[in-house]
Amino acid sequence: MAHLGSGRGRVRALPAGLALTASLGLFPAGAASAAPAEGAPARETSAQEAPAAVAPAADGPAMSYVVNVRSGHGTAASVKKAIARAGGTVVIAYDRIGVIVVHSGNPGFAKEIRAARGVESAGATRTAPLAAQTSDDIATEKPLTAAEARAAAAQAAASVADDDPLQPLQWDLPAIKADKAHLRTLGSRSVTVAVLDSGIDDTHPDIAPNFDRAASASCLGGVPVQKDNAWRPVAEESDHGMHVAGTIAAAKNGTGVTGVAPGVKVSSLKVAEPATGLYYTEAVVCGFMWAAEHGVDVTNNSYYTDPWLFNCKTDADQKALVEAVSRAARYAERKGAVNVAAAGNARTDLASETLTDKTSPDDTTPVERVINTRDCLDIPSQLPGVVTVSATGAQRVKASYSNYGLGVVDVTAPGGDRTGYQPPQAPATNGLILSTTFVGGHTYNYKGGTSMAAPHAAGVAALIKSARPHATPAEVKALLYAQADDMACTDPYDIDKDGKTDAVCEGGPHKNGFYGRGMIDALDAVRK
Repeated sequence: MAHLGSGRGRVRALPAGLALTASLGLFPAGAASAAPAEGAPARETSAQEAPAAVAPAADGPAMSYVVNVRSGHGTAASVKKAIARAGGTVVIAYDRIGVIVVHSGNPGFAKEIRAARGVESAGATRTAPLAAQTSDDIATEKPLTAAEARAAAAQAAASVADDDPLQPLQWDLPAIKADKAHLRTLGSRSVTVAVLDSGIDDTHPDIAPNFDRAASASCLGGVPVQKDNAWRPVAEESDHGMHVAGTIAAAKNGTGVTGVAPGVKVSSLKVAEPATGLYYTEAVVCGFMWAAEHGVDVTNNSYYTDPWLFNCKTDADQKALVEAVSRAARYAERKGAVNVAAAGNARTDLASETLTDKTSPDDTTPVERVINTRDCLDIPSQLPGVVTVSATGAQRVKASYSNYGLGVVDVTAPGGDRTGYQPPQAPATNGLILSTTFVGGHTYNYKGGTSMAAPHAAGVAALIKSARPHATPAEVKALLYAQADDMACTDPYDIDKDGKTDAVCEGGPHKNGFYGRGMIDALDAVRK
């Protein structure tokens, strides 16, 4: 997981303590590895087994690459032969988009294969060897206390509404009118939201009723694997994806919390390495492709693609990573998915002409660099067609950590903030977002970050799709933007009340750098 600008982290969530380590939504993830993939998506040319054996590393350590093929009859076949001649082994070929994942121990592999006929671009997906196989949230996780749970349950029991026991602590639901939307509908069982993230425990009582196994897989190494419930978390893995899943679709079933769209399905596409929490290009490509081939309607992406916080198209390796993820994301949208992503947690103006990146590459030794934002993108959030979401706190003000930028941020949603900065109204007690976790059992905890904001928008997109099952991704996005409630710039923005301006918002009341087109609206989403 990478950090943005001053530290925009890979994941885009912040734990409860809010010690803001400059990032996007921040939790490590990872995943287990490959075995025969069950129901693999027209995987094209790939071994049915987990990442294929790495080519002999006669001259150097084994590395992972993506090779992007030009269109044309017979081109892919000739490129695969060139890969073998250059000392590479094909791990999987996504022929529908012309992206091939390769392992090679030849230090000159990338340069050699770029010269091959039919290759548009090629690059290493990481700077660390395969053998070597961090989350920037605003705070450390805060578990739900027994006292909070008892008080919330009592409040829910006394309410005339049919609330789940912990819903009184979820200030984020009324912030987007989801509580009112649920009086009309909980969403459709025919709609699935895929969470590209760390693993999800589908046995959790708030996740199990809505879990879509057929649309779930581990994508670690770039190869989809369903065998042995490979999408589930392993020991010491981050619960980032689990928290995101609960925000989207925790069931309204008399247990725990309620999701934004508690009647839709949610799936797990495990793309984060369990030990490091890094989201590599080959896994992200696999996630989008699996979603595309398994009827997913919305994808949630609360991370940035490692090891580069920004991938610059002026660099041969990074250019290939941008192209590979772009092709996969476009393909998922063409197949019917709306792609939603977190804007990041580095308090950075992404519309600035230049930015300083001190965190890349994040899988070896970072080297400070100044990047030009015209050439360098955070992926997938800054790819064309992706819905980019900033975060607000309980007072409907840009969260202290949230990235922003006129023309970059599309909409805003609750991501939480320090309770001291933006305290919620009672009976809620914490300014962060409460959702599901597997830490300590089937329980719940608080996190904050744009990682938490994005799933709110993904949930609303799922409600729009539920109400309009034939809507295209473009139509769903248009409604998401049009229905958002206008939010004018916060001016001056002094979140810590120290008398100094912490960020400058540009734009007008209908569209600006802090809030995009405004706060997402779940109630309008379900009105036909």
